[in-house]
Amino acid sequence: MTTIVLFHSAQGLRPGVVAFADRLRAQGHTVHTPDYFDGNVFDELDDGVAYRDSLGIPEIGRRGLAAVEGLPADVVYAGFSLGTGPAQMLTQTRPGALGAILMHGCLPTAAFGSPWPAAVPLAIHTMADDPWVDLDVAKALTGEASGELFRYPGSGHLFLDEDLPDYDKDAATLVHERVLAFLDRIA
Repeated sequence: MTTIVLFHSAQGLRPGVVAFADRLRAQGHTVHTPDYFDGNVFDELDDGVAYRDSLGIPEIGRRGLAAVEGLPADVVYAGFSLGTGPAQMLTQTRPGALGAILMHGCLPTAAFGSPWPAAVPLAIHTMADDPWVDLDVAKALTGEASGELFRYPGSGHLFLDEDLPDYDKDAATLVHERVLAFLDRIA
């Protein structure tokens, strides 16, 4: 089975993120869910974004790197929204990544100063009309990485977090199935 590091969104390490990780654990995977917000959880996305801004993106990157100290290099990095930043950064800059699963967002590879690592699989999952996701960036990243871009009907952002209003059970079920298939392919 695979070791996965799952980074939370700007709303913190919410029960919905833990539930997603637990579903992967139930299939035999080891899933680490670092809390790089020091226990802070937000009901409103704007409050989480304000907290993110108070920390600063470089600090979030530093905390993401600290979260994987002591873990083997051969892991899958995954993230929800803001968490796609540390997941993508580590995939691009920490040698040995098995793959990346970016949910609710992604960044251009230039954000981390290096191209997508050769032969590292990528899957991006987003709602088709999510206003927080730049579709051109997602298409460019999946093109560079020879990755897969999955778009689900709707405009919700954190549609995988079962405790938030944007939750979409049908889409979440399909994402879970596709994530398990992705993990099976790279294991």
